[in-house]
Amino acid sequence: MDFKNRDIISIRDFSRQEIDYLFQISDSMEPLTKRSNETLKGKILGTLFFEPSTRTRLSFESAMLRLGGRVIGFDEPHGTSLEKGENLADTIRVVESYSDVIVVRHPLEGAARLAAEFARIPVINAGSGAEEHPTQALLDLYTMKRELGRVDGLSIGIVGDLRYGRTTHSLAYALSLYNVKLRLISPDLLKMRREVLESVRRKIDAKETSDLGAIIPELDVIYMTRIQKERFADLAEYEKVKSFYKLTKSELRDAKDSLIVLHPLPRVDEIDYEVDGTPYAKYFMQVKYGLLLRMALLSLVMGAIG
Repeated sequence: MDFKNRDIISIRDFSRQEIDYLFQISDSMEPLTKRSNETLKGKILGTLFFEPSTRTRLSFESAMLRLGGRVIGFDEPHGTSLEKGENLADTIRVVESYSDVIVVRHPLEGAARLAAEFARIPVINAGSGAEEHPTQALLDLYTMKRELGRVDGLSIGIVGDLRYGRTTHSLAYALSLYNVKLRLISPDLLKMRREVLESVRRKIDAKETSDLGAIIPELDVIYMTRIQKERFADLAEYEKVKSFYKLTKSELRDAKDSLIVLHPLPRVDEIDYEVDGTPYAKYFMQVKYGLLLRMALLSLVMGAIG
């Protein structure tokens, strides 16, 4: 399959066959994390993070460095020409002259797609407003595949902020390509966007509820998310839901032995620290799998393999 020079903007641009192929390439990346290699020697990754990020930015940077490439960019707009009033299109035009691929995170929905329209090199969406985060969804699926051996046949609960959490939108779209049962668990104020729910329901069994405890016994995967405080226009509304769910060890007493608990991180208080010591906790393994997947993706879009 040809990924060369491809923009990675939305998970909806992928077929299941492409995702499965990407997972195969990700598997082949594991040995490369233990030795130096020159897969992307001479290539430069430009990272444009207009919003704070730790895991995503460092994951892409680590992936590029492990493949023998180099990284330039910024992790906040302070101190850049954006403070002088430069627009996103001009920033992209400038940075593409220095780079072979651009990874962009931006607080506005549609920003990554706009960047791709102006760039002549591949653009990877590392989070666009409350819209999508496609590489996070890919690594979430990849974690399920690695930990449970499959995605088909799973019962998956996505919990928390389904309205503003861009990872939840991308993951729901991605899961609709597989034969799964999807349970969307949130307070009424934070229900999944209607356009996402309607699209997903046309393909798979997807149901909404606010009661996490009642359905834990049926789940194979619990995907916890934090409440996105920064996206609330009214902080009084945030206060109503900020600690709506907190997954504890006692709540998992009736869970399947094979259950895995995932989280895109960072967490606030939605997973109790005592869960970390249980065999269910796989959210830190997601970090490792995310590195492998982003190594594969960078190699593919720059035509080094595939």
